[in-house]
Amino acid sequence: MTDTSPPPQGRDTLFDDLRWRGLIQDSTGLDELRALLDGPGAAFYVGFDPTASSLHVGSLMQVVTARRLQLAGHRPLLLVGGATGQIGDPKESAERVLNSPEVVAGWVARIRDQLAPFVSYQGANAAQLVNNLDWTGEMSVVEFLRDVGKHFPVNRMLAREVVRARLESGISFTEFSYQLLQANDFFELHRRHGCQLQFGGSDQWGNITAGVDYIRRRGAGPVEAFTTPLVTKSDGTKFGKTEGGAVWLDPELTSPYAFYQFWVNAEDRDVARYLRYFSFRPRAELEALEKEAAERPAARVAQRALAEELTTLVHGEREMAQVVAASQALFGRGSLADLSPATLRAALTEAGLVHLDELPDVVGLLKESGLVPSNKEARRVIAEGGAYLNNNRVSSTEATVAPADLLHDRYLVLRRGKRSFAGVELRK
Repeated sequence: MTDTSPPPQGRDTLFDDLRWRGLIQDSTGLDELRALLDGPGAAFYVGFDPTASSLHVGSLMQVVTARRLQLAGHRPLLLVGGATGQIGDPKESAERVLNSPEVVAGWVARIRDQLAPFVSYQGANAAQLVNNLDWTGEMSVVEFLRDVGKHFPVNRMLAREVVRARLESGISFTEFSYQLLQANDFFELHRRHGCQLQFGGSDQWGNITAGVDYIRRRGAGPVEAFTTPLVTKSDGTKFGKTEGGAVWLDPELTSPYAFYQFWVNAEDRDVARYLRYFSFRPRAELEALEKEAAERPAARVAQRALAEELTTLVHGEREMAQVVAASQALFGRGSLADLSPATLRAALTEAGLVHLDELPDVVGLLKESGLVPSNKEARRVIAEGGAYLNNNRVSSTEATVAPADLLHDRYLVLRRGKRSFAGVELRK
């Protein structure tokens, strides 16, 4: 059922907190879900298919929700789909590209490592990483069809929206069978680990309820399930996408600085919702932040609070400190020399990094960097006192760059006025 009732006032229990944050969209039954979430610790599972070498920010909803449940005393089973990742859940547009078992196995290992910082593997409700290839890989085709397939009415499988959308254009049996594999995962985790609860994104509701029904048909259970809403932007563009592509959790694919900037740049009309979804601050703090942000939107206090919390969670306190230092130093409020080469380069890449084989004078650098359209404009900006090299005001239109000016022997930071800056990297 879909939860359409107004959330309660206050935050006395895990269930009430999830509802206040808007994290329960669909559920198998609100009363049953409340009893499970607010009761003694239960095992729950959430799945992540390895369809790339890294999780992206679209996965954060499930990751932080798993963390919330563990902090409340429940036991996480984090499933990485070594089997389902080789198949692919149907998508509306076309068949998925099937990756080799070797590629998927490599992605499974990377995603397992990526999930590790978000939960605790110690204590009575220690998290456990599981791989559905462990039970699916050993099944024969006959076993799968006999033991699993016979419990799934085809008319129900055809009723799934994404399947209906693909019937005319065509859908392979491979993708059509994904629902059976995911349902069997819930059954196996229930049988092996006493799993009582599954959650996932609302686009997974059909697969999730298929698992609940399958467990019932096998004479097991009862089990419960709920979905979280899909995260969207108010302007209709896809959450987790920038001009450079997806925002990944892997620092090699998306730098901590770029990750931080993604959240700082959240629209005012989105940030209150993002704070409720992703922040672990208590309700009173979030409501105070929302009020302050509404009164002083230009200060972007809500965006910065969210960016700092999530960057610390994903990348650690040390990287977070470097990111904040870079954000301040680029605008003249800190030392550029104190930034690590990786952080400096990431920040300049976000601003616009020009690669040069040799360095012209400062007038030429301002033009090459794109901060001004012409040498004439560069001279005017310098004459008016609005040009900076490594946060030092340029006083002469004849100024040149010395080797000692290069940060880490290869970078320069140029700024026009208070807010426009760009980077130069000397090729070596």
